[in-house]
Amino acid sequence: MRLAAKVKPRLADGPEYPHANAPSPAGLHEVAPGVYWLRMPLPFALDHINLWLLADGAGWTIVDCGFGDDLTRDLWRRIFASHLGGRPVTRILVTHFHPDHFGLAAWLAQEWDAPVLMSGPEFASAQAWDEGRDPFTREGHIAMFRQHGLRFAADDQPLPRETLFRRGVPGIPAQVVPLTDGQALQVNGRAWRVVCGYGHSPEHAALCCDELGVLIAGDMVLPRISTNVSVQPNLPDADPLGMFLDSLTRHAECDAGTLVLPSHGLPFYGLRERVKLLHRHHAERLDELLRACDEPRTGAEAMRVLFKRALDLHQTLFAMGETLAHLNYLCRRGQLGRTRGADGIYRFMRS
Repeated sequence: MRLAAKVKPRLADGPEYPHANAPSPAGLHEVAPGVYWLRMPLPFALDHINLWLLADGAGWTIVDCGFGDDLTRDLWRRIFASHLGGRPVTRILVTHFHPDHFGLAAWLAQEWDAPVLMSGPEFASAQAWDEGRDPFTREGHIAMFRQHGLRFAADDQPLPRETLFRRGVPGIPAQVVPLTDGQALQVNGRAWRVVCGYGHSPEHAALCCDELGVLIAGDMVLPRISTNVSVQPNLPDADPLGMFLDSLTRHAECDAGTLVLPSHGLPFYGLRERVKLLHRHHAERLDELLRACDEPRTGAEAMRVLFKRALDLHQTLFAMGETLAHLNYLCRRGQLGRTRGADGIYRFMRS
């Protein structure tokens, strides 16, 4: 375990990265007093996740758990053997239910006989995906996307039934301790405030420590890419993009000098500047989509406006969900209208 080299942030110049080198998969970097950065691999294009260990008196608090595979379990065992100094893990906090964050929560809880803390809506979603309740299935997503004109290269062949959730979450805890917006948690004698965000997932719980000037942002604020914001089949007419943009505004209320600890990419300074860029990014995509809908467009046609590169199946599902989030946003604000044709497919056009 070592303290990573820091540089003084120049906030006026935009985001600054005070820790240029990520830790090795079984190593730790201390990024603030008692706050340690771990990095674990992921088996898809976004090939890593940042996890966090917080010194907590006579024990440790884990924030996020990694993908539920044998490699990640082995890396955790190596960290336990080398870096905990004989102190136990006393609780596990999960920002949200996605498999790279929640995957090994049940295993870690069993290993340490420690409680899992996460928001109630996130745990309910995890239970629904784990049980494969309709429409929390691959088939549920495909059925929704087909209503928006999406066809696959081999549409006459069965698609894989296994969801990413089932791949990455081999089991879930029987119960959790609920986290709520604004709740204060004491960690190592310091207050960490829960900041809930919406749109990326049902009720994502970021953690802010004003005393340390640190925000564990999870997936809500990433330094280089935009968080996926998708429509889900259980709420096909929802406005997740509107909720996400409102949540970003709340996260930007943290101190301007806050060190942001994201789940992907490098820790950075420049939270407010990054939030402004994310708002601008989505505004530009919405403008592009609105112009494209001067003539009727299916969701699948709109997806090719926003995502011009070739996409594999996994990427297509995320891209289609995000496209629908942008279309729903414009419909909610009266800028687009939606009709359903005799073929059963929805089309969108500028109002």
